[in-house]
Amino acid sequence: MSFLEPCLLLTLQRAEAHGYALLDALAEFGFDPELLDPSLIYRALREMEADRLVSSRWSSQSLGPQRRVYRISQKGRRSLEEWAAELRQTRGEIERLLHAYESIEESSAEGGDAA
Repeated sequence: MSFLEPCLLLTLQRAEAHGYALLDALAEFGFDPELLDPSLIYRALREMEADRLVSSRWSSQSLGPQRRVYRISQKGRRSLEEWAAELRQTRGEIERLLHAYESIEESSAEGGDAA
């Protein structure tokens, strides 16, 4: 699954929510709600529910029609922990790459020839 999954899981770990609320909350992670197709969110939620990462129920707490409200499951929390560990590892790899790149740039700026 894409980066969308851990973003949805983290948002649901904070509080249960319906799809459109999740759509708006994804802006925190760099997603533009105006450009993000809501069907993508609902498809991801259905897949995550099939994988038992989230569960849902119908709620009539709004003034309009009933909404499906999603919440993270225990399995979803474990999956989010795994995502966080992988992202930490990836961040370390990116930092090492950038450090090596910056060392080459510094060497080049000092008159060294890297090529």
